[in-house]
Amino acid sequence: MGKEMIAMLLAGGQGSRLHVLTQKLAKPAVPFGGKYRIIDFPLSNCVNSGIDTVGILTQYQPLVLNEYIGNGQPWDLDRLHGGVHVLPPYQQASGSDWYKGTANAIYQNLSFIESYDPEYVIILSGDQICKQDYSDFLRFHKKKNAEFSVAVMEVPWEETHRFGLAVTREDDSIIEFQEKPKDPKSNLASMGIYIFNWDILKKYLIEDEADPNSENDFGNNIIPNLLKDGRRMYAYHFQGYWKDVGTIPALWEANMEVLDPEHSGINLFDDDWKVYSRNSGMHGHTVSADAVVRNSMITDGCRIKGTVRHSILFAGVTVEEGAVVEDAVIMGGTVIKKGAVVKHCIIAENVVIGEGAVVGEIPTDGGNGGVATIAAGVYVGDGAKISPDALIDENVKDGEVR
Repeated sequence: MGKEMIAMLLAGGQGSRLHVLTQKLAKPAVPFGGKYRIIDFPLSNCVNSGIDTVGILTQYQPLVLNEYIGNGQPWDLDRLHGGVHVLPPYQQASGSDWYKGTANAIYQNLSFIESYDPEYVIILSGDQICKQDYSDFLRFHKKKNAEFSVAVMEVPWEETHRFGLAVTREDDSIIEFQEKPKDPKSNLASMGIYIFNWDILKKYLIEDEADPNSENDFGNNIIPNLLKDGRRMYAYHFQGYWKDVGTIPALWEANMEVLDPEHSGINLFDDDWKVYSRNSGMHGHTVSADAVVRNSMITDGCRIKGTVRHSILFAGVTVEEGAVVEDAVIMGGTVIKKGAVVKHCIIAENVVIGEGAVVGEIPTDGGNGGVATIAAGVYVGDGAKISPDALIDENVKDGEVR
């Protein structure tokens, strides 16, 4: 019995623009919003949209990701027929064990898709924070009798140069794609989320693989080939919350938006559209009598004696007395020692910020400014000073200025 639609989730990215956060971690495994990782969002979207079969294509630093996904039980994806499968690249005879491009990654897993004999395949990105009902997208695809549909979002015209754009007719059919154009004909940005009829996807992947000049990429090769052949291609207008968290400032900003669900459109506490995650298993948090906590998200196992304002603290963070944390994202297990001041920054897991140290500062001009970022496991010495633009991936000595 074939599945109507299965999902293939591209989670291979190295995420080099996230620098120190992804040196030992695949980008989709980067922690987000207190108790989640980025990949929880597409997985939860699948569950909430009735998709029970997901292939996760991974290649860069996959260990944490594999361990985190496990058998898929937290997302109700531990199925006998279907469920969640982590699909690393095959070791080819030629010795290459890397996916050459997004299309090649799916091509290498054609037999996985074939085994479920789906009518449709949805291709998702593992590095976006997005709440989307894929079943609504599929209804659109069927209604238009499309062979390929892409989810698009209206972006401000002055930002169109950052995106791939779909140029459409009034009936939403696509006549052209523009990749990061200087002269945009449209402000419909592709979200990199596609629905294909399975027979069409298979045909074009096989042809693409046989072309020695192809980069094996959906945006650069597969989609232009579909256009050239006059396939039935449509743009689906997405209305909800979507953010590509591929840079440090974007990741910081998306975390800050979690603290303001009414205005930002991302609500992690929506009972009608739950975001599932594998939880830390820690006990409740404690806030001492002298502590000050304002407009913040505090996850399990935190111990707070200092001041925390407008920040997100992941599981097991300690803030000692006299320490100040403001506009910050502090990942699990990190310790902020007495009198330290930590502002407008992202601090990864299991970092120690020494007594009286200063990390980052809030921009005075009201702009975004630099987001100081500290990699996992780093020790910042007592009295050290870390500037707003710093990316720190090694220990900092007492009193040192970086």
